[in-house]
Amino acid sequence: MDINKFKSVAVRKADYDTLQGLCNQKFRSPASMISKLVNQYVEYQALKNKMDIVNYKKHILKMDPKLIVTKEDNVRTVEDRVKKNGRATSVKRRITRKIKRRK
Repeated sequence: MDINKFKSVAVRKADYDTLQGLCNQKFRSPASMISKLVNQYVEYQALKNKMDIVNYKKHILKMDPKLIVTKEDNVRTVEDRVKKNGRATSVKRRITRKIKRRK
């Protein structure tokens, strides 16, 4: 795994279980869900501080240009990959089976 692209994060068990529930409901991986939540929060804070997103990221990342990720740099979401490959129904069926097996 490329340590420049991915980092590990410790999360309380209760929060992890909640995250898993959200991921199962929205058919996302935990990494995609965390990324989505972080990006939504950055957008919210940027609007609240009356800044655009790039400038807000510069502000919170202490002006280090290497740390700033633009929309084009973001990796594709699971949904984008599924839509592109045209396998939405088979993926949804597989995930539904996994959820039923866990119960």
